[in-house]
Amino acid sequence: MKILLTGATGYIGKRLLLELIYHGHHIVCTVRDKNRFSAPTSILDKIEVIEVDFLDFKSLGKIPQDIEGAYYLMHSMSNTHDYENLEKQSAIHFREIMKNKDLKHVVYLSGITNEDSLSAHLSSRRTVEHELSLGSYPLTTLRAGIIIGSGSASFEIIRDLVEKLPLMITPKWLNTKCQPIGVDNVLDCLVKTLGNEKTYDKNFDIGGPEVMTYKEILLGFAKARNLKRFIFTVPIMTPKLSSYWLYFVTSTSFKLASALVSSMKVEVVCRDLELLKIINIEPIKYQEALKRTLSEIVENRIVSSWKDSLISSAFNLNISEFLQVPIFGCFQDKRSNKISHKQECVDRIWRIGGQRGWYYANVLWKLRGFIDKLFGGVGLRRGRTQEDILHVGDAIDFWRVLYADKEEGRLLLFAEMKLPGEAWLEFKVKGTYLEQTATFRPKGVWGRLYWYAVFPFHGFLFKGMLNNLTK
Repeated sequence: MKILLTGATGYIGKRLLLELIYHGHHIVCTVRDKNRFSAPTSILDKIEVIEVDFLDFKSLGKIPQDIEGAYYLMHSMSNTHDYENLEKQSAIHFREIMKNKDLKHVVYLSGITNEDSLSAHLSSRRTVEHELSLGSYPLTTLRAGIIIGSGSASFEIIRDLVEKLPLMITPKWLNTKCQPIGVDNVLDCLVKTLGNEKTYDKNFDIGGPEVMTYKEILLGFAKARNLKRFIFTVPIMTPKLSSYWLYFVTSTSFKLASALVSSMKVEVVCRDLELLKIINIEPIKYQEALKRTLSEIVENRIVSSWKDSLISSAFNLNISEFLQVPIFGCFQDKRSNKISHKQECVDRIWRIGGQRGWYYANVLWKLRGFIDKLFGGVGLRRGRTQEDILHVGDAIDFWRVLYADKEEGRLLLFAEMKLPGEAWLEFKVKGTYLEQTATFRPKGVWGRLYWYAVFPFHGFLFKGMLNNLTK
């Protein structure tokens, strides 16, 4: 099927793109700026990228005639005060341009809007749904509450709050009920709904099996991260004060914080889970969704659930392009050096650790291994099994190999030492340069203190190692 994907650069859009390609569809991605859109090279022959602006009707003439299905994933929490009108206009333009296409079905991802009194954000989504429903095509609207998945605005705010604050004095809206849903379930719903005639011209609420308060969601995240947190709600925080509280405590913008606060005062509980029965999806529980989200490095579902399929796939997708080290809530030490001899550089990387050591300040690496053993860790005693051969799953001292492709020149390691957080070390040859990236995702306050304590050593430790690898 030839599918139009709007919002291809967004949180859900980027994930849905890969799912659709895996299922054999040809995707037309709409973007406002091609320079801001990047896709793995291994899928470029399965997609078209067109530069359009749904607020500029003339630009929409670039959309192909033979579009059979479409996803409307455009949402805004824009800095402009007029975003409700802009969203409405975009929906009208979409409806008008698609009436003469070969379009058979449109799926719109919205928010749960069952309450009479809605925030401006949720009210805007209801308006968009109404405008899209006036089109000449069958429309299915999927209404989701909070989505549990790394990278979503609401989830990253939850992570920020829990990992930064052992004690929280919070607004009373934390007692508001909601029905979170894992991003895996959302993607499944989107994929299986398109073209399903049982869903035409209907709207469905989608959520997980549990109704929870936002306070329970925060405490559930703390449990998943083995953090002890105390939360007290108070009635004195106004919406504006609550927005400032989110703004200063988390990494969100004030405009986004304001939009989220106004939405979080409204219950987002599903009427039923009818759609999940129609398309035969078992909703996953909150803790399971968290477990998947917090898995070491998987941003999408590809490594965890597609890996076996990809091995025998006719699509010949490059798994390396989907392996991503976390970014949100992480500290990074990223360096690069020009390579004198590429193959020699790669050979050095593949001999790292064990008897050869780490190419610089080995005494400090040994000290770190000794400290790790004192705290019950593996230390450096594991070494490595072979001098110059690495496979996924191999141990290198207190690291584990997550990805190793010598031809590509990429090695990704995950730390198995005792740490107040999670750590990755990546070496990647890009052209005539070697990129070396140390990433640390702290666990609570102690994790952040640890990073600041060891950071001064990175200046010469990692710099020295990089220089010796590239000489």
